[in-house]
Amino acid sequence: MKSTLEKFFSSYITTISLLLIYAFGLAVATFIEKYHGTMAAKAMIYYSPLFFLLQFLLVINFIAIVVERHYLKSKKWGLIVTHFAFIVILSGALVSHLLGEEGILHLREGESSNRIAIRTADKTTFHTLPFTVELVKFTLTRYPGSASPSSYESELLVHVDGKTTHERVYMNNVLDVKGYRFFQASYDQDEQGTILSVNRDVAGRNITYTGYLMLIIGFIFCFAGKNSRFMQLSRRLKELRNNSLVIFCLFTFGVMQAEAKPASPSMMEAVQKYVVSSGHAAQFGSLPIQSVNGRMIPINTFSSEVLRKLHKADKIGNLNSDQFLVSLLALPDMWVQVPFISMSNKELASYYDLTEGECAYIEMFDSNGNYKLQEKLEEAYNKIPSERSRFDKDILKLDEQINIFHQLINYQMLNLFPKKDDPNHKWYSPGDDLSMFSGKDSMFVSHIMGWYLAEVQEALNSGDWKKADEMVDMISKYQQVRGNSVDISPEKIQAEIKYNQMDVFRQCKKGYLILGGILLILSFVLLFSQQRWIKSVVWILGIAVFAVFLFHMYGMGMRWYIAGYAPWSNSYETMVYVAWATVFAGLLFVRRSRITFALATLFGGIILFVSGLSWMDPQINPLVPVLKSPWLMFHVAVIVAAYGFFGICCLIGLTNLVMMCLIKENNRIMLSARIRELSIINEMSMLIGLALMTIGTFLGAVWANESWGRYWGWDPKETWALITMVVYAVVIHMRLIKSLNNPWVFNFGSIIAFYSVLMTFFGVNYFLSGMHSYGQNDNVYGIFIYLYIYVFIVLIVGFISFRKKFQFLSEEISNTSERK
Repeated sequence: MKSTLEKFFSSYITTISLLLIYAFGLAVATFIEKYHGTMAAKAMIYYSPLFFLLQFLLVINFIAIVVERHYLKSKKWGLIVTHFAFIVILSGALVSHLLGEEGILHLREGESSNRIAIRTADKTTFHTLPFTVELVKFTLTRYPGSASPSSYESELLVHVDGKTTHERVYMNNVLDVKGYRFFQASYDQDEQGTILSVNRDVAGRNITYTGYLMLIIGFIFCFAGKNSRFMQLSRRLKELRNNSLVIFCLFTFGVMQAEAKPASPSMMEAVQKYVVSSGHAAQFGSLPIQSVNGRMIPINTFSSEVLRKLHKADKIGNLNSDQFLVSLLALPDMWVQVPFISMSNKELASYYDLTEGECAYIEMFDSNGNYKLQEKLEEAYNKIPSERSRFDKDILKLDEQINIFHQLINYQMLNLFPKKDDPNHKWYSPGDDLSMFSGKDSMFVSHIMGWYLAEVQEALNSGDWKKADEMVDMISKYQQVRGNSVDISPEKIQAEIKYNQMDVFRQCKKGYLILGGILLILSFVLLFSQQRWIKSVVWILGIAVFAVFLFHMYGMGMRWYIAGYAPWSNSYETMVYVAWATVFAGLLFVRRSRITFALATLFGGIILFVSGLSWMDPQINPLVPVLKSPWLMFHVAVIVAAYGFFGICCLIGLTNLVMMCLIKENNRIMLSARIRELSIINEMSMLIGLALMTIGTFLGAVWANESWGRYWGWDPKETWALITMVVYAVVIHMRLIKSLNNPWVFNFGSIIAFYSVLMTFFGVNYFLSGMHSYGQNDNVYGIFIYLYIYVFIVLIVGFISFRKKFQFLSEEISNTSERK
């Protein structure tokens, strides 16, 4: 019996089985949480005795393997320290769960208390603190002219041990008193009270942080130690490169962008005849305005967003966004008749007798002036979101576009005019109620837009834009005099205009796709002909890719400067960063494998293509208070960089399976050698990605603990990040099982594992609920059509390559990976 237990606990099969069960249980829990709530998921999975037992068995399994395999004698310090760090982290989590205290302190201004409320699944209990906390004042600060919170803080008096101290608590600024930590959690709607989360977990925090430190030290040994797996792979790859051949990869990607349907020729030609001077449009576009979320932006940014919203394009005919906006304001009677408002639902067009593809504003009203959409619109709004049909969703979307157009022709949304001494620092549009202005200010803001548009109409006929330019200059001077209460940086305004005009990421997309495609073609040519001039061209293309990569960095740097925070705070910015990280990963392997570099470049272009789709919002928005933390920069930067390396693994895995399908007797040696080389690069990339994913995930835990007093809340995004870690750990460790130690299993696994990344990044955001969700968007579902096609291709290629692998792959190739 003892021998059987020892064999079971020291088995690698046990390791893989336990990890798979663990990942499956976590995945099930996220869906339980969606349909039955967080408490149900915790009771059934996360805090259940079976789940604790599963984690305990993983710990026993690792210890048994270390003893049985004599890892201490072989001095595999990186492996030992890294895995032991997880045991320490789990121990810290257990201590926190058993001994930690977590509650809520609710105070009104002038009120003091020494009791915190501790809520459990079925009741609320109170715990008495060894001191008293008094709320002096709660302050909520909003972004200028908007309802969006910029920060909120509590001014407190802490009465402890006969002394009174004055303290401030706000998001990412914690109060620590006698081991109790106070975090700004929320506030009362009347802004007269605060809600503080309270946490006491000294022992658990110290143990957990020790585990995190050990984890980092372990990874250093894993990548720098002479006996580490990574260094073994690196030496083996170097040996292979001495006799390397360049392979052909049947991996192509075609990108076609649908062009917008041209507007009605007669009306479009009519508005195109009255072209606003590009110079004047640029001057108007450089005026600052206040966006709805309180950020100061140039009109150029606003006009670009509006045109994309209405027309799904950056230009309309020969007009850029600034020319379009000025023309729309000056010639509203013409633009209401131009069918340029994008609408993809043919059923909607047929039902309301609208121009298919693109409709005009005037088509929204019947002969009596009634709004056609009103009846169906009210029905759609009365349905809960989950019950809305595609027709309902599209009619809501069309109504939003019509409302934007309606506000524009009524001179709303253009918040041009600051009001002196306004307590909220709000700016107003020409179409707003301007009765709060007085004296000369009232005269100016009430009439300047009419005067300006009259001069624009005159200039459209005469071609002389001097007076219209003077009107813009008058608006600019008024803003400078009256808008000094809001921080407006002319340098940032100009930088944002330049950023908009350069369209950096679209240009990078083209560069990556074209250069990556050519590199793949040349890799095919070099397979049959080692001509020197072709190698020179490949070298030049590599330099070109590096130049595009630097341009990509420059664009991210500009966005960082304009926004004032690291540009990976939302789904669009994260996709742009993933593209950068993917190409960066390819550059790391450029000397080891041209095919890896080409795939990384091509994949970077594909990611940028996805980021440019209509459902991705490229708008720069102010950060919510919780994201105003340096931990955001480190956590997201590291964890998203891992996605780039995992993407490389997926592409290399698919490439290897395709080559397995192509193996014949006359090319077996050449393709087998290439498969072996790429499999080594695949594993090295996966090791880097797994390390980054692990570090990034636990950096997020530190951020959570330092911001609101808990490491892990089992939010679906957190949970799927952990699932991704576990899934890639399974793929990495499968080689330890003799029957699974072959290139086909590893490369197929590297493809399948990438679906956990897609679920973490896309699926959680749009299919599950949680605090990390970027917001649901109906248009995103279009991308999953491509993912389904990709799944089908992977299954076909996987099946064919699986049948051929035993027939053609030599024993040497099958033993690419040696056991630890």
